[in-house]
Amino acid sequence: MEFSVSIVLHNSRFADVQVAVLLLLQSEASTIYIIENSPLPRFKALAAMDPRIFYAHVENNGFGAAHNIALRKALQDPDGFHLIMNPDVFWSGSVPEILTGYLASNPDVGMVAPRVYYPDGDLQYTCRMLPTPFDLILKRFLPKRFFKKRRERYLLAHHDHTHPINCPYLQGSFLLFRNKALLDCGIFDEQFFMYPEDIDITRRIHERWKTIYFPSVSIVHFHQAASRTDYHMLQIHLTNMIKYFNKWGWWFDKKRRLYNKRLLEEVVYQAPEDRPDGRG
Repeated sequence: MEFSVSIVLHNSRFADVQVAVLLLLQSEASTIYIIENSPLPRFKALAAMDPRIFYAHVENNGFGAAHNIALRKALQDPDGFHLIMNPDVFWSGSVPEILTGYLASNPDVGMVAPRVYYPDGDLQYTCRMLPTPFDLILKRFLPKRFFKKRRERYLLAHHDHTHPINCPYLQGSFLLFRNKALLDCGIFDEQFFMYPEDIDITRRIHERWKTIYFPSVSIVHFHQAASRTDYHMLQIHLTNMIKYFNKWGWWFDKKRRLYNKRLLEEVVYQAPEDRPDGRG
């Protein structure tokens, strides 16, 4: 089943982009939007590879704003599906087609995400609770040994990741949307330059549709996590998380409390000794 797809590039590695584009050209992608916000149009030549590729070199207004360029075109087909993916992912088999088929067979689902692994084989915790400011502090500034149970709870580390779950926060490296859900709930909020835009869009769609972590298929994501090692990126992360909490609420967020409560009721508990190695 066909779908459109967008990839945002910013000083991306040539090897990563090459793999991603070749995988998409072998898939049922109808249009491949490559939006580059690097200082120079380093990947302009990709447009000549295949007529399905649409390339645009744009001013860097952020991750969500770049994807929105593609989404405004893709949503001209209200019955279609659109994949948001990072350039540093790869997979084998028909992952996008299986996810698209899942959406087509489940009309109450607005978006879906696969299971994600790191290149070393560890599970990547990509379905999570909606964060509180305390969760952000724990994840970014305190050693992992502090508040271990709280951290694992936020990352749903105790959930058996072989089971699907209706999750209000799906990490944004590989997200397949129903176009009708985006038309219903809106595209990316461009006030967020990067980082919390995936939290924001998932919870908005979650208000009206199911947002499903679907582990029957999987991808590999390199996950650079630049804000952990680059002070400038850390500043961007913190600034945009402040904008997120200003929008939705800091300590008092009734919907966060409700959605997280419902999520925890769906968790399929897995004992620590049975869990695969994983990290967020």
